[in-house]
Amino acid sequence: MLTKKIIPTPVVAGGAELTPIRLAAGQPALLALLGAGLLWLGWPVHPAPLSALAAVLLVAWVPYLRMEQLLVARGVSGWKVFRYTYLLLVLWNAFTTWWVSFSTLGGGIAAVVLNALLMCIPTMAFYHTKRLAGPKLGYLSLPIYWIAFEQLHLHWDLTWPWLTLGNGFAQANQWVQWYEYTGFLGGSLWIWVVSVLVFHAWFGFQNTSTTPNNSTSVLHRPDAAPLGRPLATRWLAPILAVLLPVLASYLIGATYQEKGETAEVLVVQPNVDPFLEKFSSNPNFIPYDAQLSRLIGLTEQQLTPQTRLVLWPETALEETYLEQNFESNFKVVRLRGWLRQHPGVELITGMTTVKMYGNSKEAATPTARFRDDLGYYDVFNTAAHFTSATAPVTFYHKSRLVPGVEKVPVALTKLIANIDLGGTVGSYGSQDQRTVLKTNTPALRLAPSICYESVYGDFMAEYVKNGATLIGIITNDGWWSDSPGHKQHFQYATLRAIETRRDIARSANTGISGFINQKGEVLTRTEWWVQAVSRHAVHLNQELTFYVQHGDLIGPATQVLAVLLLAFVLVRRFSRGVA
Repeated sequence: MLTKKIIPTPVVAGGAELTPIRLAAGQPALLALLGAGLLWLGWPVHPAPLSALAAVLLVAWVPYLRMEQLLVARGVSGWKVFRYTYLLLVLWNAFTTWWVSFSTLGGGIAAVVLNALLMCIPTMAFYHTKRLAGPKLGYLSLPIYWIAFEQLHLHWDLTWPWLTLGNGFAQANQWVQWYEYTGFLGGSLWIWVVSVLVFHAWFGFQNTSTTPNNSTSVLHRPDAAPLGRPLATRWLAPILAVLLPVLASYLIGATYQEKGETAEVLVVQPNVDPFLEKFSSNPNFIPYDAQLSRLIGLTEQQLTPQTRLVLWPETALEETYLEQNFESNFKVVRLRGWLRQHPGVELITGMTTVKMYGNSKEAATPTARFRDDLGYYDVFNTAAHFTSATAPVTFYHKSRLVPGVEKVPVALTKLIANIDLGGTVGSYGSQDQRTVLKTNTPALRLAPSICYESVYGDFMAEYVKNGATLIGIITNDGWWSDSPGHKQHFQYATLRAIETRRDIARSANTGISGFINQKGEVLTRTEWWVQAVSRHAVHLNQELTFYVQHGDLIGPATQVLAVLLLAFVLVRRFSRGVA
């Protein structure tokens, strides 16, 4: 049974009565559960009729704000505030990204536990800023700290931006057509602004005070809370903060027209089970020649004289291909022969490639591995572009690598470099340039995105700035089984379409494959876990959005503001001698 702790009502100078908040035991834990539940409920993916549940995200942080307020009212330690905050964040991570454990149980647990811990950095910075600088500056600092953290989480070795708040509108993208100006961090800002305004209208930015019996209480002060104002006045700001961005989005969407020439593109979904069929060590292994035959057979089902480009998924050709003698590989010879039968058709396929550097450490890259029998070499998750039956192939090497799976942080690599683990240790290789794959159709210039890379808005915008007129995503989401993971991944691509105003062609090994237009609308999509091929005439837009031209402005700006805020708080702390 919940018990309430009643704190006597204190009186300030002049006789004005301050109304304390009544605190119930267990309330913080319930609020943590409610906050995590609302974040999960609003997150994609929902059945189509329920896509409007994304609106829940706009108030999903109100329980957290109330929880923090009540804990401060009790005078608890910062350690206890951290524990309840972590409870909320770890539950949200677990509810929303539990499916990572299908790929690797340890990785799934680590993703949930560590990502929630990292998310505590901006929330605890908010707690201390509010404690030391007062509620007004404290609540202003929270969106700044959070988005500064999200910006960092896009650009370091432990990057995991899956739960960047702006991704939450992926299935309700008709509300965020203005991402072409702000990018998806604009959605993060929108969520925080609305949540803080709703919290302020509902509970006020109350300060803490000490009652005559030395217990700490949150008090409604006339100069700090809005609760004495008329209801309509209190709620005007949060209502406008919700409605104005939505109205602006509908206006942008209603007036936007698809741009550019058209070209016919095919995406192929071979549906090879990565757990049972894909690799030679699997129990139901499909021979690599048979996998190639399946890809070719599916492609020919939809191939027409107008087809200009075919996309096969990530690691569609899984055998390791040496880049130095690539053309001598039997399957490459077979592909060349097939392309010779279909002049005018170009192919982009995923594969694993290796580049050898010999025994020269100077020629090797920082990610190169070493074996006594091979020397230095890099392993790449690659997209290979065949422009014709005879032209040299162009390689693009995946650059945003999955932490722990494809990329080991530098410090950890150095730590285990001299430990014998019975195999190779290290990261996949990558490249720094955002290579645009140019085709024989002048207007068709493709941004190759391999799997995880399509989650990064600023990363994909660089391709478009370099001249890409179409985004091509090749992926293998079969590792996540039939879970929300592959559905979220597909929907996130709609945000990249809006940010860049580029059509998207998506080829996934087991699904979902399909096409998305420049407004983020899904034109065609395949079913999950079936063999399929889809054809569409995509638009090749050559105009640049504001976001593409200028990049992320919100993220870097909040990082600068976060540093200034922290500096101000630290100076204030030491100047006042606060313990």
